[in-house]
Amino acid sequence: MSRRRRALWGALREDLARRTQAIRTALRPGTETVTPAGWTVAVLALVLLVAGPLLHWRELLVGGIFLTLVLLLAVAFVVGRQPLKARLDLARERVIVGERANGYLTLSNPTSRRSRPLVVEFPVGQGRAAFDLPALAPGALHEELFAIPTEHRAVLDVGPVVAVRADPLGLLRREAHLSRMDTLYVHPRTLRVEGSAAGLVRDLEGRTVPKVSDNDVSFHALRGYVAGDDRRHIHWKSSAKTGTLMVRQFEETRRSHLLTLVSSRLEDYGSDDEFELAISIAGSLGTQALADGQRLSAASSHATLPSAGAQRFLDGLSGLAYDWQAKRLLEVTRHLGNDELAASVMVLCVGSGVSITELRRARQFLPVDTRVIAVRCITGHEPSVRWLGDLGVATIGRLEELGVAVRRVAA
Repeated sequence: MSRRRRALWGALREDLARRTQAIRTALRPGTETVTPAGWTVAVLALVLLVAGPLLHWRELLVGGIFLTLVLLLAVAFVVGRQPLKARLDLARERVIVGERANGYLTLSNPTSRRSRPLVVEFPVGQGRAAFDLPALAPGALHEELFAIPTEHRAVLDVGPVVAVRADPLGLLRREAHLSRMDTLYVHPRTLRVEGSAAGLVRDLEGRTVPKVSDNDVSFHALRGYVAGDDRRHIHWKSSAKTGTLMVRQFEETRRSHLLTLVSSRLEDYGSDDEFELAISIAGSLGTQALADGQRLSAASSHATLPSAGAQRFLDGLSGLAYDWQAKRLLEVTRHLGNDELAASVMVLCVGSGVSITELRRARQFLPVDTRVIAVRCITGHEPSVRWLGDLGVATIGRLEELGVAVRRVAA
């Protein structure tokens, strides 16, 4: 199933889970132990036990008694304590897509009696890993090495380790948690922006913008003194010549501040590959800016992403998914916060579903003194750069073409 369908199904499951929360809580004691097969056998046994005497059909009564005995025998397989301890260790908590992610599971029997063979399971994202644990002598250890698939960017919950007791027919199932849950971050693939390509996010310290300020470092002009002005900015020579107090004005300067905005709207992308490319481009530019000591802000169509450091930034991108309620790019740029609007460079990462017309309209809601670059991610497309007034539009088909596109934009 593609990420697009998983996003829609995930939203529907969350809505259904929210609506049925009260019912599931009330039924949890039974549903956690009795499997669907167990409920089927229990209901069938009850029906046969009632129908047999009413219909005077002895075979139905015998069948009901037999199924009841089967259920009672299943109880014998799940009763008792689980005298085990478990430790789950991940070799690395953060990997890049495609890298090997290994883990170690250590189980021990701290009691003075031999443990029974059972099955040990633990969730890995939406999947589940299972191991057959043999009987352990008192004080014995058992180790398992496992590998976690990392073909896709994700935030995977690994664990907790669960000891499972179940009957051979799978009618009853009893679980005991043995360890805490760990988290594995599968970061998107990123590319270091080398050499002159870093000019897109270069340090803008001392670069002036067309805004007049009363307190900065770049001199602009002189004006007449107004009550409340800082006396330190009075230009005494000009004041002596004109006979009135004159005050310096300055042009506002900015330090480099990069904003990466990734559209998470499903309709903005023609395929999952375009979405992944957009995230990789945002990750590459953002980590480059942080490595150069510049300020970074990051956002998607529906949320602000962490950007305090490269690790937290990539963690946030790892969990970014389609949002079926995300607004169009035009609405997102219209409602950007003050911190985002203070950026000196904005990079809008979108897919083939966003037209040039929509990009130009979105540009109108952004500050005129902010450098805005739109990156359209279209897999298989030849790299190109075009300027629409003060809006730069770069089209990229592969992550390896990012350096070429940025050099053209920064030229």
